[in-house]
Amino acid sequence: MCGIVAYVGCKDASPILLEGLRRLEYRGYDSAGISVLGSDNALSTVKKAGKLKELEAELLGKMPGGFCGIGHTRWATHGAPTTLNAHPH
Repeated sequence: MCGIVAYVGCKDASPILLEGLRRLEYRGYDSAGISVLGSDNALSTVKKAGKLKELEAELLGKMPGGFCGIGHTRWATHGAPTTLNAHPH
């Protein structure tokens, strides 16, 4: 089952999105990712195949900054469980 979490507010979105994904971790999934809209209106997306710890390791020291974003876990129903197929697209 997939899980989606979003945030819009005045705090940095990345840590809030990761916490939301942690709360969804009991669901079966094969990849996870976040997309954050930066102050320059550029969308930064980081996604990784595997468990949430893989995404957290990828984000270590380089979390996208911004106050609006989405986090998404993917359960492979279509396509292989790869980083390319990870959500969000």
